Amino acid sequence: MAVLLSLLCSSARLVRTSRLRVWELDVYKRIKWLSLSVQRCYTSEGTSDSSVDRLSSGLERYKDLQKYFKRRLKATYRRFSDTPDLSVVSGHHHVYFIEGDGIYRMDKRQGELEPEQVLNLGQVSRQEERTGLDNEERKQRFQWTVQRIRLSPGEKHLAATLKTNQREETRCVVVRLGTRNSSQLDPALIIFTLDKVLSFEWATDEVLFYTTLEGLRCSTVFRLDLTSSGSRITSVYEETHPDVFVEVALSSDQQILTINCNSRTASEVLLIDKTRSSLEPFLVQPRQLDLLYHVEHWKRWLIILANTGPGQEYQVVQAPLSEPSMVSWEPLFDPGPGTTVKDMDVVGDYCVLVARTPAGELILIVVPLSNPKEAYTVQLPSWACAIKTKKPDMADKCTVLEFLISSPVHSPVPYCLYPKDGLLLSVTKDGSSPENQGDYTTTRWEACNQDGTLVPVTLFHTVPVESLRQAPLLVHVYGAYGRDLNMEFCPEERLLLEQGWALAYCHIRGGGERGLSWQRQARVEGKKRGAEDLQACLHHLFSSGVSSPSLTALTACSAGAVPVGALCNTHPHMMRAVTLQAPFLDVLGTMEDPSLPLTVEDREEWGDPVGDPKHRLTISSYCPLHNITPQHYPSILLTAYSDDARVPLSGVLKYTERLRKAIHTYFTMKPKPERELAPNIVLNIQSGANHLGPEDFELMLEEEALKLAFLYTELGLNPPRPPRKRRR
Repeated sequence: MAVLLSLLCSSARLVRTSRLRVWELDVYKRIKWLSLSVQRCYTSEGTSDSSVDRLSSGLERYKDLQKYFKRRLKATYRRFSDTPDLSVVSGHHHVYFIEGDGIYRMDKRQGELEPEQVLNLGQVSRQEERTGLDNEERKQRFQWTVQRIRLSPGEKHLAATLKTNQREETRCVVVRLGTRNSSQLDPALIIFTLDKVLSFEWATDEVLFYTTLEGLRCSTVFRLDLTSSGSRITSVYEETHPDVFVEVALSSDQQILTINCNSRTASEVLLIDKTRSSLEPFLVQPRQLDLLYHVEHWKRWLIILANTGPGQEYQVVQAPLSEPSMVSWEPLFDPGPGTTVKDMDVVGDYCVLVARTPAGELILIVVPLSNPKEAYTVQLPSWACAIKTKKPDMADKCTVLEFLISSPVHSPVPYCLYPKDGLLLSVTKDGSSPENQGDYTTTRWEACNQDGTLVPVTLFHTVPVESLRQAPLLVHVYGAYGRDLNMEFCPEERLLLEQGWALAYCHIRGGGERGLSWQRQARVEGKKRGAEDLQACLHHLFSSGVSSPSLTALTACSAGAVPVGALCNTHPHMMRAVTLQAPFLDVLGTMEDPSLPLTVEDREEWGDPVGDPKHRLTISSYCPLHNITPQHYPSILLTAYSDDARVPLSGVLKYTERLRKAIHTYFTMKPKPERELAPNIVLNIQSGANHLGPEDFELMLEEEALKLAFLYTELGLNPPRPPRKRRR
């Protein structure tokens, strides 16, 4: 799976991933979206667990409504508890799956046998019993969940990464798989444990390559050799550039292992040919500025997705495995102007591209590798906004592409593409058509910015647009690092839509919705364009008859808080309420401090205020924290995490304090008869280091319920009441 997000560097201040954590157990997607952080806090005030309650403020007024919405959310999640995922792993003889207490497998040849447990999470938890914690504290801290599974080629070993509630770091356990027959059971056995492992792949039954995370960076690739006399760990590759992130991956045909070294502006890939006994890495193409590429393998050819197309956009090229450098690259397929390639898979003799049309719709482009001129397009349902493809299993013949499509309000639907026949099939459990999941409309618009740029907007609604004037509106935005705004299924969004809300997703510049140039236009000195695009989107929505400023709320996570915070400073009357999660608000202060984990690499995105006066001037002109003035702001809910290493908590605290002072000054200056209702600035600080929010289901529900309670209260809405059951 050529996940292009990894080319844009995994350790960014990220948009939030899908909240279906209860069932979404395969972390391969999330590995590309984030690099798991160490537990470190950057605030002068100190934020131990005991001080979290002291720092949080303004929460009490929402408590009763929060309890109500938690019940509603739990019921909504229950409705989608059978949502399909791609976490099942198929070996040569067994199918492996995840249950709450570990990993199990079923024998394909003897399906009548009971599932066999191959990893018990209780075994891993018992390794923590020497920590000295009491039982309750240990239970809360070491509730392990399985994140990702990899089988060795001969199904002799299994490796899995595990994660706890309180830490973002993962632990990798290597399990020797036993054999099972009617007379004897050879149990599975944990033979090795590795800490801080992020990406990992098997080369042989005895050789595992992996990377570890140190200070938000993966810079070293290690090799674990399992031998009859023990085990040996050696370093295979070490990256010296501080802005480069390293990971390992396996090609779709599982013949080539890649070492991917990516910064925000350059790529370098090393290959390990699994058919060679030496397993020594060799270089494809040395990195050069503004060259991004990803490598797949097909019949001793490299199929490469590189930004060597017109306008430095992605195209498909090929090169012989024996001569992989750029001088041997030959163009294979160019998607054409306006069509943006988002992903690439090699399925049998076909290259399958996930692409986005100029109208913003997702499509598949199938390119026959033996005759690329016969490429054809496969249309997906018009509501499809997100796609996740299944990593091929070792037992697969690799002639079918399995994937899920979804939208924020459409739960994932499984599809199969047969590239040879051009056949696209979807089968739901009850045999119903996935298009009939609900009576919801997906409308795609373009808002015109003041510089003439057309900015895509995706709107979800249940009634015609002309009937949306009195509807509450929730606007989502991100716009950074060349990443698309996350539009996977979210039960919370479905609940809001069912209660009459309109949901808008603004694909502003800085993101990746319209290709690499879309990001380049809003990097460094172009950053202000993101807030301008957001303003244009809101103006277009209102002028089209969708809601009004008094019924509008904005929501953003992490770096998405920058355009939202900037708009709050320049046009605060365009919205009534704002919710920000792990918000990046002190751009200037963060970019001035090279000791913070992401500052050096992030300067390619935000600029260097220390070394370049123009960059400092630009950042100072839009930075949310440094442009607060006494005026009437919308109500804002800020949710932050005490040990978040990506977004320093000190910036959130400074922003909250400065904003409250500015609001107080504004209302003090105004005569009493002219005073408006003061906004509520609510600070919710949670303990822990997870930048993407709590993994624990109950804690996640509480956080989302607070957000809904805040929105309903600040927009003056009556909470929805479920229909009463009739008495017989």
